[in-house]
Amino acid sequence: MAMNDLDRAIEQSHAALDAILKGDPGVYQSLYSYADDVTLGNPFGPYARGRRNVESTLAGAASHYRDGEVIGVELIAKYVSDELACVVELERGRTKVGGGAELVSVAVRVTSVFRLEQSEWKLVHRHADPITTPRPAASVISK
Repeated sequence: MAMNDLDRAIEQSHAALDAILKGDPGVYQSLYSYADDVTLGNPFGPYARGRRNVESTLAGAASHYRDGEVIGVELIAKYVSDELACVVELERGRTKVGGGAELVSVAVRVTSVFRLEQSEWKLVHRHADPITTPRPAASVISK
């Protein structure tokens, strides 16, 4: 499969980020594989596994945001084989969170895994969390 098809899938994931910052989970939902082995990890809860659970988790995450936009995506690394691709990025945006009236900056580190299915790159895993700066070891160790 041509690399530009993967690049198109990655661009669509950036458009999905823009949509979710506006409160719309539909674009991300459309990027996911229909296979039931899909997974999602986001800052609002535990991992979701299975298409139905991922769709529900995306809807819950989107419900926290409104009136937002992407302000930048930084590619950290991209690994590609014939059937799998892993993309590591830092995503930045601004959005209104919860009932807040002001736009706030958001930044997350993201790992996305795409799988080639019927000549189309589909999202099979996404993990995003807000850890974008160094933290002392004591603050990340659970007791």
